[in-house]
Amino acid sequence: MPTTTTSFRSGALAQAEQAFALLTCEPAPLVFDARPVPGLPDKTMPLDALRKMMLFESYDSDTIDATWRQLALQAREWGPAWVVGAIGVALPALTHFAAKFSRGYPRHAEDIDSEILAEFLHALRTADLDRPRLWMRLTWAAYRGGEAVIKKIRDTEELPAELSSGSRTPKRPYGHPDLLLGRAAAAGVITSEAAELISATRFGDALIETLAAEKGVTASVLRMRRRRAERAVAAAVVRGELSVPARTQLREPALA
Repeated sequence: MPTTTTSFRSGALAQAEQAFALLTCEPAPLVFDARPVPGLPDKTMPLDALRKMMLFESYDSDTIDATWRQLALQAREWGPAWVVGAIGVALPALTHFAAKFSRGYPRHAEDIDSEILAEFLHALRTADLDRPRLWMRLTWAAYRGGEAVIKKIRDTEELPAELSSGSRTPKRPYGHPDLLLGRAAAAGVITSEAAELISATRFGDALIETLAAEKGVTASVLRMRRRRAERAVAAAVVRGELSVPARTQLREPALA
């Protein structure tokens, strides 16, 4: 990982950092089990501590790959909180890329960091975890996302004067749904189970009937739980409760 980070006041990477701060603050930070990873300390640790270790200490490629293999698996299988957690560990690299690409295009900084995050998320979900150099492949996907935005900007600037050359909306949403769900779960607006239900059925490929059968409930019951959770998240967004990582907002989960 690069040893330089950049502080963003707005944009997708700032939202990711805010969500990560909620997940890693006391009294119940999200904890990574480093014991199965050769080369890491034989203990569990908060994810922000893992990020500092990966940023400031030197590890060989096998240890780095094993760490990211575990993070990617947990992001895929354990729900939105772990998606946000994995993004948070990667943020020093992602913000480094964003700063590099936006240096000459400050008006497009939000487009750049949004696309970098979107491409990293896509790789996190789809990369072959058995192949070597996993961390490099994840970050290379993010880097290519930034490059793609710059190419679009340059192509636009080369168009004839009579054509519009304004900033374009990136292909994927500016505020990724998993980040919003992760913040909602971390803030206690909904449970992690409810966040995973929304993510799996609204943004993934899971069928609510299949999940209902696995949980031993009817599909209508699961739809009702999803509807209640979605309304709680929507209300929290309107009240502005999910925009700032304030420790005082943490409370016990409100919905089952």
